[in-house]
Amino acid sequence: MNPLQEQTRRHFFEKCGVGLGSIALSQLMAEESGDRSFNPMAPRKGHFPGKAKNVIYMFMAGGPSHLDLFEQKPMLQKYHGELPPDSLVAGKRFAFLGKDAKILGSDRKFAKYGDCQMQLSELLPHHKKIVDDVCWLRGMKTDVFNHGPAKLFMNTGFQVPGRPSMGSWVTYGLGSESKDLPGFVVLQSGPRGPRAGNALWSSGFLPSSYQGVPFRGSGDPILNLASPEGITKERQRDFVDVVGELNRKHLDSTGDPEIATRINAYEMAYRMQSSAPELMDLSDESQATLDLYGAEPGGNSYANNCLLARRLVERGTRFVQLYHTDWDHHGGKGQTLGPDLEKVCKQVDQASAALVQDLKERGLLEDTIVIWGGEFGRTPMGETRDKKVGGRDHHIDAFTMWITGGGFQPGMTYGKTDDFGYEVVDEKIHVHDLHATILNQLGFDHERLTRRFQGRDFRLTDVHGHVVKEILA
Repeated sequence: MNPLQEQTRRHFFEKCGVGLGSIALSQLMAEESGDRSFNPMAPRKGHFPGKAKNVIYMFMAGGPSHLDLFEQKPMLQKYHGELPPDSLVAGKRFAFLGKDAKILGSDRKFAKYGDCQMQLSELLPHHKKIVDDVCWLRGMKTDVFNHGPAKLFMNTGFQVPGRPSMGSWVTYGLGSESKDLPGFVVLQSGPRGPRAGNALWSSGFLPSSYQGVPFRGSGDPILNLASPEGITKERQRDFVDVVGELNRKHLDSTGDPEIATRINAYEMAYRMQSSAPELMDLSDESQATLDLYGAEPGGNSYANNCLLARRLVERGTRFVQLYHTDWDHHGGKGQTLGPDLEKVCKQVDQASAALVQDLKERGLLEDTIVIWGGEFGRTPMGETRDKKVGGRDHHIDAFTMWITGGGFQPGMTYGKTDDFGYEVVDEKIHVHDLHATILNQLGFDHERLTRRFQGRDFRLTDVHGHVVKEILA
C-alpha cells in the first residue's frame, strides 16, 4: 500500500507543522486580499481608484423614441408625409421600413427645462426634476438593428450569445461588498421578459459566480430558495456544511474555479433565505419614500424595482439591472406612438426620476452610476401597420440615453443630431465608448480588464472603444 494512503489527517497535521488555526488564518487573509479561490465575490480593487463602486442600469427594452421624448425636430413637422431625401437613406438598412416610408412628425409638446435647457416632451413630466442632475447623451450610436442581437450588443459588447454581460465583467473585476445578497441582481417588469432572455445577464466564459441573479417581484424572491417543508434551519446548516466540505476537498484536488462557485452558491443561498425576504419587504420604507417612487409594498412593478435597486446598493450589491419591456412602437396593435407610448412612459417616468432624487438625498449618487436607455432609437420615417402610419422602425444611427452619478458631469447635454434626428453630427458616443467610460469610472482600463478564452484575451469593449472624457466631471 502506498505510504501516503496510510496517513490520516491527524498524522498529516502532526508532521507538516501547520496547525488548523494557521490554515483558517490563511483563508481569512486570502478572502481579505480578494483571492477568488476562496470567495469568487470577495471585494477587489480596480486598476486605479474609481469614482464609482456600484451601477444601476435601467434598461428600456424595445427602443424608446428619442424623437417623441428627447428631441423636438421642426423639420419633421415641416416635411411630414413626404419622402426623405435620398442622401439621408441611401445605402441604409432597416428592420421593416420599405423604400416608400415617409417622414413622420411628432405631435408631442416639448419644452426646455433646467439650467442645461434640456428638451423633454410632455410624456416625461417627472424627468424635468432631474434634468440638471444627469448627463444627457443625445449622440448615441450602435451597430445592430434587431432586438435580441441589439440588446446583447448593448449588454455584452457583442451581438451573439456567449459573451459576459457588463454586470458580469464589473463583478468579475470588483467582486461584491454584500455577503448576504448576490453581487449582480436582475429585476424585470413589463408584460414579458426582454428578447434574448438570460443571455443578457449571462457570465459567458467567466465563472458562473458572476452571472446575474433574477429576483421575482412576488412570492419567493428566487425560485427554490426556501427550504423544503420539515427541514429546520439547523438541518439546512448541517447539509450546507457537509456539502461544502466535500466540495472543498474536490477543489483542493482539481483547482476548478466552478467548484469555488458551487461552494459560494450554497453559502449564499443559505444566507439569502433570510436576507432576500427582508430586502423585498418594503414595509419599513416611509410613506413619503413610497409616494416618491409610486411603489406599493407587496406589489410587482417597475416602481417597486427602482426602490429595490436603491435597497440593493445600500446592502452592497455591485450591479443592479432593471429591464422594463414594451418600448417597441412600430404602429400596430398595442405598439402605437399614441396611448401605448403614453402608457409605458407613465410606468417608468416617476420612478426613474425618483431613484436619482433618492440616491442623491441619501448620499449614494456620488459613487453609484445610474444609466437609463434602450438598445437603439426609432426612425424619423413612419412605419405602416394595419394600413395606418402610427409608429417608427428601429434606428441605430442616433438615439438618446442618460447617465448620472459616479463622476459623470451633471446637467450636461452631449451629442447633436441632424435636423431630422437621423444621424449624429457632433459628439458621437458608440456603445463601445459608453462601456469603456463606465469601466473607467469604476477604476478599470477597459483594455486591461480581460479574460483569456479559446486562445485569446476577450474584453467588454471587444477591440474598440475609448473613454469619453468630455462627459466626466
